[in-house]
Amino acid sequence: MTPAGSFEPFAKNAADSVGAWGESRLIASIRGWLGSISPRAPFGIGDDCAVLPASAGPQLITVDPVIFGRHFDAGVPARAVGAKLLKRNLSDLAAMGGQPTAAVLALTLDRRVDCRWLESFYRGLAAAARKFGVPIVGGDVAQADGVLAASLTLLGTAAGPRVVTRTGARRGDTIWVTGVLGGSLASGHHYRFTPRLAEGAWLARQPDVRAMMDLSDGLAKDLHALTPRGNRAALVEAALPRRRRVGTAAALTDGEDYELVFALAAKTDRAAFARAWDRAFPRTPVTEVGTFVAADRTVPGTLDLSAYQGYEHLR
Repeated sequence: MTPAGSFEPFAKNAADSVGAWGESRLIASIRGWLGSISPRAPFGIGDDCAVLPASAGPQLITVDPVIFGRHFDAGVPARAVGAKLLKRNLSDLAAMGGQPTAAVLALTLDRRVDCRWLESFYRGLAAAARKFGVPIVGGDVAQADGVLAASLTLLGTAAGPRVVTRTGARRGDTIWVTGVLGGSLASGHHYRFTPRLAEGAWLARQPDVRAMMDLSDGLAKDLHALTPRGNRAALVEAALPRRRRVGTAAALTDGEDYELVFALAAKTDRAAFARAWDRAFPRTPVTEVGTFVAADRTVPGTLDLSAYQGYEHLR
């Protein structure tokens, strides 16, 4: 996670810090850094609330932070940190077949944070927002000693006729994942990833996709939320799609994969499904990795997920 270069976010000289600027100058600068991706008030920064157009269907909302020392360190470029903040929220939308409509950002800063680091952070956020068509419509800035954190709240709508949730899988359904797993920290994938928005929208249009979620804490942990009551996930170890030099435990527990895991109805013609996927997404692999079976059923050649612990906050 720490390459040869250093992107230290705290200024060595007080004159280069946000403390030397103050809140008013900082907010004015943020407007400039975001540029056209932040609309004029009241549709963007500058009023007590942003005004958004009415939605014809159900709205989706999610929130995720990036925190210095937890989600990034001085080895990650500030532009990449800003992009990661938006992309990890977009991954949540992708998991439900959604598309983004607007975002707000809450920033918590030590007064020693370097203004140049912050400019790069916002320019990275703005570049990602333009790429994915997400207006940044507001936010807040607060001071806290020893803290550098940003929390983004993302709004969205269903990209198609339905929203896919984590519930709905049944016994006998097969388990699939996009992309490859493990090694996210060592490879830099944890901030270089592309959220699976198009893939999630496509999957949501497939009636045989019963349930779906994104992988942020590791497959071994996240899959519990998809597993129907009274059942367990029987995963085939050899089927797990992994990065090079990544073992089974890392593929199951490293976290920050930002891929999609979904349940496909047992009656589905799996070969036909895989062919349709390959036509739609020839550069994104999809892999069948297991099946939901009765909790007390032993399936030879499958993994016991109780032996693997994914990332768990506060533990």
